[in-house]
Amino acid sequence: MSFNKALNDDEVFSEMKKMVAFIKQEALEKAREIKVKADEEFNIEKAKLVRQEAINIDAAFQRKVKQADVQRRITQSNNINKSRMTLLLTRQDMLDELFATSRKQLLEITKDSKRYEKFLADALVQACFRLLESEVTVKLRKADKAVIEKLLPDVKARYEEATKQKLHVELLDDYLPADGSGGVIVAGNGGRTVCNNTPEARLAILEEAMLPDIRDMLFGQSPNRRFFN
Repeated sequence: MSFNKALNDDEVFSEMKKMVAFIKQEALEKAREIKVKADEEFNIEKAKLVRQEAINIDAAFQRKVKQADVQRRITQSNNINKSRMTLLLTRQDMLDELFATSRKQLLEITKDSKRYEKFLADALVQACFRLLESEVTVKLRKADKAVIEKLLPDVKARYEEATKQKLHVELLDDYLPADGSGGVIVAGNGGRTVCNNTPEARLAILEEAMLPDIRDMLFGQSPNRRFFN
């Protein structure tokens, strides 16, 4: 059988069809291979993007959580400070009201003439003892002038007996307020040393000295206090 026989048109057409089919098959397989590889690379890249975006979202979320926590702490601290300030102001108002009531009650002393007269005598003697001067000036209420003039001989006698020195007392015309609670302001050494022995001044000293005890009685002891006298 001879292999060099020429092909007719049908045979050529058939061979061409086979070649086209083969090339087409090769092309389809190559296309599928490219698509598979492209899909694989796409999925890998997509997974990377999704993972990175998830990391970004988680980081953003954590930042917002931290910011929210910081803001919550700031708000909480501000609320606590406001509450403390309100509490302190309320307590101070109560103390001011208490002291104001005490000052009003001082006026009752002057209404009891016997009691007030004894207070004036003791206040004068105490002031003179504190100054230890031989000459003093006394500032007083105008309404108390007659009473103090009556008390002066006994006051001088008590002072002179205790100190063994004479005492000269000058009553000033520069009077204390008429609506005050009375008492005396005694000055010596040419007015350079002064003893304020008015009920208001004595109450002010008492307020300062007893303030911690008053606070404890009214509000209880502070939980933050570590030392107690």
